[in-house]
Amino acid sequence: MYENVLENLGLSPNEAKIYEALLNLGRASVSQISKRGDIHRRNVYDAINRLLEKGLIFQIFQKGENNYEAVNPEKLLELLQEKESDLNSILPSLQDLYKKQPSEEAAFIYKGVEGFKNYMRDMVREGKPVYFIGAKALWFTPNVPISFLENFKKEMKKKKIKYYTIFDHRVKEKMPEAIAKVGGEYKIFPKEYSTSGVCDIFGDYVVTFNSVGVGNFGDEGTIFVMKNKKLAENYRTWFQFMWDKLE
Repeated sequence: MYENVLENLGLSPNEAKIYEALLNLGRASVSQISKRGDIHRRNVYDAINRLLEKGLIFQIFQKGENNYEAVNPEKLLELLQEKESDLNSILPSLQDLYKKQPSEEAAFIYKGVEGFKNYMRDMVREGKPVYFIGAKALWFTPNVPISFLENFKKEMKKKKIKYYTIFDHRVKEKMPEAIAKVGGEYKIFPKEYSTSGVCDIFGDYVVTFNSVGVGNFGDEGTIFVMKNKKLAENYRTWFQFMWDKLE
């Protein structure tokens, strides 16, 4: 039931199955764990040793076959905090390496919801005004965690990043509440100019989406990212023309 979450915390599939099995069984032998987790007995031993090293289970020595028990699940939170602490200790150095030779131009692709979150992080990192063309209220994509969106909006506000949005007409029809939630200055394309595409410009970035629905980027969406100062300036000029022509 919780295997996916446990795997996201860094456990292997077998480790996740065994830990959850022990939470259900309480004290159990390798044979019982193998049966409950539907894992080959040989693989159970390997995963158990790793769980012992991580401090997520403990061994009970006894005659015959030894038993195992899971520790309190709060240990998972401790492991997560330890990883966060380790990352924070080297993050300044990683940032220095990242900024050492900033690329003036680039072209790359982001995929899926994690790619979409990376694109949103790019906006915050640039800290420059954002211009949305044909916006589809994608911030409210169901698979983007609410906590991530709230933190994103908080950072945008903290950095005083302004955004100007030209919404696709269908947002007004299908998700009118999203217009107010996004905030900032906005206008709306006439109905006959509705498309499946989206284009965003911020800093030196031009970001384009294709075949997205209103309020839903989807699980397998693709984002095309171009970084070039002159190109971004061109797109901002075209945005301004559309902005001025719209009522």
